[in-house]
Amino acid sequence: MATLPPVTLGAIIFGAFTVVLFLRRPIEQRWVLSADVPRRPKRQFGLDLTLVLLAGLAAVGFNMVAFDFPIGSSVSLMFGCLVAGFFIGLDLSLAREREIILDSIKHHHDLPPDRRIFPVTRKFTLVAVAATLFVTLIIVMVIGRDIVWLSKIEQTEKAFLDAQISVAYEIFFVTAVLLAKMINLILSYSKNLKLLFANETGILERVSRGDLTRFVPVATNDEFGVIADHTNSMIRGLRHRIQLISDMKVAEEVQKNLLPHNPPELPGLDVSGVSIYCDQTGGDYFDYFHLSDGRLGIVVADASDHGIGAAMHMTSARGMLLYGTQHNGSPAALVGEVNRLLARDSSRTGWFVSMFLVEIDPQRRTLRWVRAGHEPAILYDPGQEKTEILNGEGIALGVDPNYHFEEEALDGWPPGSILVIGTDGIHETRNEQGQMFGRQRLHAIVRSNSTAPAEAIQRTIVDRLIEFRGSAPQEDDITLVVVKLQGL
Repeated sequence: MATLPPVTLGAIIFGAFTVVLFLRRPIEQRWVLSADVPRRPKRQFGLDLTLVLLAGLAAVGFNMVAFDFPIGSSVSLMFGCLVAGFFIGLDLSLAREREIILDSIKHHHDLPPDRRIFPVTRKFTLVAVAATLFVTLIIVMVIGRDIVWLSKIEQTEKAFLDAQISVAYEIFFVTAVLLAKMINLILSYSKNLKLLFANETGILERVSRGDLTRFVPVATNDEFGVIADHTNSMIRGLRHRIQLISDMKVAEEVQKNLLPHNPPELPGLDVSGVSIYCDQTGGDYFDYFHLSDGRLGIVVADASDHGIGAAMHMTSARGMLLYGTQHNGSPAALVGEVNRLLARDSSRTGWFVSMFLVEIDPQRRTLRWVRAGHEPAILYDPGQEKTEILNGEGIALGVDPNYHFEEEALDGWPPGSILVIGTDGIHETRNEQGQMFGRQRLHAIVRSNSTAPAEAIQRTIVDRLIEFRGSAPQEDDITLVVVKLQGL
């Protein structure tokens, strides 16, 4: 085949490639564009490599028929077509991938998931190995052919010099062509990498500004596709967390609205209450409700655990309690009815509510209370400097629907007595050293502030709790109600 004039050989190869080029478009439509999007770059590479090889085979066949060339003379042509097809196929495959990336970015859609990940490192390795192999074989073939040619030239110094220059030019030309193709591949792949990097960093910049409206299109099945997928998972997680925070804020506002906004104004009573949650919402609750004959009901309750679940459980208990105040005459009957209704809903969940309910009659100076598994209240008499514990028998609500609660009573409290009802979050508060606040500190604060109004006593207790806890986290909800019993 080397005996053919270059123009004739070029015309034969050009004609073969022209025929193949006419066939390329319909084959591309049927085989490449009809495939799943992730497989299109691979099929594009396979198509163009195959077509170049077919063009080479067509040129070889024509030479064998038209010029009766032996098949062995076509090895160099086929090898050249293989190398050319490899580089052409890779370049067009990268162009197809770039088209997919741009389309994904423009329309904000992801590629369908692919079970197999084709890492970038593997792509680089395969291309580098193939390119090195091709370059080596081409140089070996060129040098081998030139050695044969040099053995046949005239044995003169000028002939050898001309031959050396010719061989050097030939090797330089072949190397320059291969280098140009490699540079073209690097530039083509760099364009794809630039698009992927810009796409990823653009979305991350939006996320850093708090904009979670966009996802990173998953446009490749390599590490960039994996990173994009993980980034999208992060954005979904942030969206979900922000939604949870928003819901928690709403729940916090709802729960705050369920607590009393102002203390009751009744002659002979000075009342102040507060709830401090360790989360946005909690399971502690306090409330006041007016009864007939100028009596006042006060309830302090604590649902098991804390957070949104405890808050929902406590909200149910509050509704049952408010309903029960309209139909039950005594504290024991009211607590029993709430327990029956609560046990029906929570017996299989393990949730329960402790409660201290007290009925205050300022005219008769009497207290009636029920202690349902809750912290006992304390009653301090400043005249005798005596602290009395308001105990009582009773289990937490929601455990046994048939439990019968007993009512305790106290007649004739001295004017100026201080009633303190709280949750276990008060005395169980711990500081940095792990020490608990304890009941004795609470009693001492009440004694030393007995002449102050109820609100001042309540604030002092809370301030001392915060001061005692220091930098330690608040581990439980805190609810406190202070009542100055003046009497009429």
